[in-house]
Amino acid sequence: MTRPTAGALQRRAASRLRAAGIDSAELDARVLLAHALGADAGQLLVVSEQPVEVDAERRFDDAVTRRSAREPVAHITGVREFWSRPFFVSRDVLVPRPETETIVEAALRAKPEREAALRILDLGVGSGAILTALLVERPNATGVGVDRSMAALALARSNFDSLGVGARALLVRGDWGRSLDGTFDLVVSNPPYITSREIGNLEPEVRVYEPAAALDGGTDGLDCYRAIFGDLGRLLAPDGAAVLELGEGQEPAVADLARRANILVNGSAVRDLGGLPRALLLGSRGYKKTLGEGREPH
Repeated sequence: MTRPTAGALQRRAASRLRAAGIDSAELDARVLLAHALGADAGQLLVVSEQPVEVDAERRFDDAVTRRSAREPVAHITGVREFWSRPFFVSRDVLVPRPETETIVEAALRAKPEREAALRILDLGVGSGAILTALLVERPNATGVGVDRSMAALALARSNFDSLGVGARALLVRGDWGRSLDGTFDLVVSNPPYITSREIGNLEPEVRVYEPAAALDGGTDGLDCYRAIFGDLGRLLAPDGAAVLELGEGQEPAVADLARRANILVNGSAVRDLGGLPRALLLGSRGYKKTLGEGREPH
């Protein structure tokens, strides 16, 4: 019996995914096929006319069935790229998103000296993507990641170790900054910021498969910012900088919360590639430098 080729399987899968209402059908089929074959997406052109073994076809069909049910591709493959590096992901954490790289970019501009021995704090560390990216780019820095979820902390540890920053990263189970002592040169966070009433309107990939605790920001979406600002002032070093991710339309409200907590707001939020204000730049009252200095215009 003639086995189907990789190209034929990919085309058939893309058709199935389109029928399931998935806009990224072609891309998802390509990624899932590469995963099933143990290859990278760039190799598919080379093997497109080659027959696929039974076991690989079964793995691919299973993956396509799961994706048709709107399970995220990253959960099926177990990996998502962020900052050009592969991160393990699971249903215990948010899948790292491209817009969150804006937080990393803004934080690096706030502390531009590559060899600086920074103390970095990531509040709500999740998969560890933000903190890992910063430790990779600042090789003399050390980091602390805080999360309430033990499963998230275990996954973050796996990512730290696999990407070579484990020796410089400490993980703490806690509620934002409440249990922490000392000060930090750089504080970053991507807190839950979706309003409770909006959760039910999210795409199934998010609503069903990602942890509600990492999404739900309360009635107005600002609960976690309030908690962060309750401790941020004492956690920031005198020349410290903080970068917080924002949801759409939240910049004025979050900036107002910061000012009420006596936290310095350093200009307008940095916009992501979609043009949305995404990274709010903050500093302690002793911070003399403008965080956005040298930032490229948007």
